[in-house]
Amino acid sequence: MNKNEFRIVFMGTPDFAVESLRGLFENGYNIVGVVTMPDKPAGRGHKIQYSAVKKYALEHNLPLLQPEKLKDECFLKDLKAWNADLQIVVAFRMLPEAVWDMPRMGTFNLHGSLLPQYRGAAPINWAIINGEKETGVTTFFLTHEIDTGKIILSERISIEETDNAGIVHDTLMHTGADLVKKTVDLILEDKVNAVAQEQLYIDEKDLKTAPKIFKETCRIDWSNTVTDIYNFIRGLSPYPTAWTELQIEGKEPVSVKIYASEKISADNQYTAGKIMTDNKSSLHVACTDGYISITEIQLPGKKAMKIDELLRGYKFEEGSYFK
Repeated sequence: MNKNEFRIVFMGTPDFAVESLRGLFENGYNIVGVVTMPDKPAGRGHKIQYSAVKKYALEHNLPLLQPEKLKDECFLKDLKAWNADLQIVVAFRMLPEAVWDMPRMGTFNLHGSLLPQYRGAAPINWAIINGEKETGVTTFFLTHEIDTGKIILSERISIEETDNAGIVHDTLMHTGADLVKKTVDLILEDKVNAVAQEQLYIDEKDLKTAPKIFKETCRIDWSNTVTDIYNFIRGLSPYPTAWTELQIEGKEPVSVKIYASEKISADNQYTAGKIMTDNKSSLHVACTDGYISITEIQLPGKKAMKIDELLRGYKFEEGSYFK
C-alpha cells in the first residue's frame, strides 16, 4: 500500500503537534481526519480559542472531531467511520483502549524524551531542570500504561548549557516531525522492529520521571545550589516560568517571575534569597554556593523585561529579599 492509500488519523492540540501534522500533509500522506481538544474560552474577554491543530485542520480542509469525552459513543462511531489504518498522537490526551486499539496498524505516539526516561507530561522541562546534556524524541506504540509501549524509533539532540525549555521545545518539534514521517514510512514498508522498553533498563526505580508541573512546582528554593537554581529557571522558561516572592519590609509580598539568569560561583556569607543590586544594571541573589544573576524578570502588572530595562524604572528597597 502506498502513502496515498494508507489512511491516517492525526490527534494533537498545540503548536508542537502542528509541525508533525504539517510534515505529513505537505508530503502527500493521506490524512483522513484530525482529532483535537474542544474549543475553550481564553483571556480576559473569555473569547473562544481554537487549538493550533484545529486552526491548521480548518486551513487545509481536513475533517475534524473535537470530543469532550473520548469514550463517547458518537465520537467512537465517527472515528470508526474514518476507517483509519493508523492513528498518530502528538501532544494530545491519554487515550482509552477503545480508541488506540481501533486501527488495524495500531496507534503510535511521539514523546518528547528518550524513553524509557522521562515518562510523563513534562519531559522537556524536567530534562533541563535535572541538568541533562541530551534529550530527544521517541515514537512508540500505545498500550494500557502511559508512555510504556514498544519503541519504534528515537532521535537524540544535545541540550546546550544556555538552552531553555523554549529552545529545546522548538528543536524537538522539528526533530519530532521528521521522526513521525520516518515512523510512518517504516510502518508502510512493514519494516518496524519495535523494542519493549523493559529491555532498556534493569530497575524501573532508576528511571527519571516527568510529572505534570503545577504552579507550586515552579517556586524557586534559594537554598539550593547555583547550578540547580540556574537549571530550574531555564527548565521552566518561557513557560510555565519559575517564580519567587519579593519580600519588602512593611509590605505584602508579591510574586515575581524569573525568565533568565546567569551563574556566579563564589563564596557566599549571605542568607539564601538576599538581594544585592546596584539598582542600575545588575540583580544578584544569594544561594548556598554563590549567586544567581537575574537577567530577565517580570513584576506584577508589568511585562517581562531585561534587568537593566526594569531598573531604569524600578528600584529595589534596601533589605528586600526573595523567598
